[in-house]
Amino acid sequence: MFHVEKKVVGELEKCYSLAMLHYQGKDHFLCAAEKVNNCYLISLDGEIEETVWEGPGGVMTMVQVPGTDGQFLATRKFYSPNDSKEASIVIVTPRGKDDWEVRTLCDLPFVHRFDILQAGGKNYIIACALKSDHEYRDDWRFPGKVFVAELPEDLSSYDDEHQLKLTVLKDNLLKNHGYYRHVEPDGSTSSIVSTDNGVFHIYPPKQPGGEWNVETLTTDAASDGLLLDLNGDGEEELCTIAPFHGDTVNIYQKKDGKYELDYTYPEKLEFLHAIFGGMICGKPTWILGNRKGDRLLLAFTYEEGKGYTAQELDRGRGAANVMHYVYEGKDIIIGANRETNEIARYELTEN
Repeated sequence: MFHVEKKVVGELEKCYSLAMLHYQGKDHFLCAAEKVNNCYLISLDGEIEETVWEGPGGVMTMVQVPGTDGQFLATRKFYSPNDSKEASIVIVTPRGKDDWEVRTLCDLPFVHRFDILQAGGKNYIIACALKSDHEYRDDWRFPGKVFVAELPEDLSSYDDEHQLKLTVLKDNLLKNHGYYRHVEPDGSTSSIVSTDNGVFHIYPPKQPGGEWNVETLTTDAASDGLLLDLNGDGEEELCTIAPFHGDTVNIYQKKDGKYELDYTYPEKLEFLHAIFGGMICGKPTWILGNRKGDRLLLAFTYEEGKGYTAQELDRGRGAANVMHYVYEGKDIIIGANRETNEIARYELTEN
């Protein structure tokens, strides 16, 4: 069990996206809004330090460019699944306090999640479009795609007129929503992509000029998923929420090289969305948040003799995304509590 101390560190209407940022010699985090609103740079103890921009927003994902002093990539103008035809990925570069340059890296309609992966001494961008077109509200007739490219070391030449060219790695992905970065044993990074077609593990090239590799983990629909050795048996479980923006928590065990459903949480949690998996207070922990109903923030762990258990960390807030870091020896969860417009900081300690 965890002891939880909560502090509201800011208010931001429709706060949504979170990311760590190393800038001016120390770590901070970013929080940006889904709608037209601000992006803030915030200290690890929860003080708002700078306003990165005041719009246009529509920020689903932010990722620091490796090796830079505060430069990051962000999605822009993805306001909802029904309003994201003008979405793009932008390059954000600090020039001074409350002064950040924003340039286009590439226009990419419906881009929802993206990441910068590192393997074989190279950086790669992977970008996931929720769908590829629509003609009316909730039109899912045009499946999404996964795009990739090697990310150049110098991004200074990219703008509206000079954009990075992406290639399609995988297409025909219905409701291509879920994304989670996975760290491999050798320190390289890969991607867990969750769709109505199933969950895929995508690996960048191991050597420059090599091929990308796509592995199917399950063909069951999932809104989000990650790999985590939750029960401590030495084999990572596939932990998913399903279906798209769904209400079901599933855990799969790997048996004979295939993932098979092992556990489903008995309660239905409407509009599951926030997801994190990793070590908290030395224990493998899966954090989940849902955005309707009781709007719970839950920590799933495995207890000998009890199996998988869920502890309520907060309720009534509605996290869209969560992020974890360690600050002064304490485990911190940041919640972008979109439904209540609060940026919340949860300090977790072992009871």
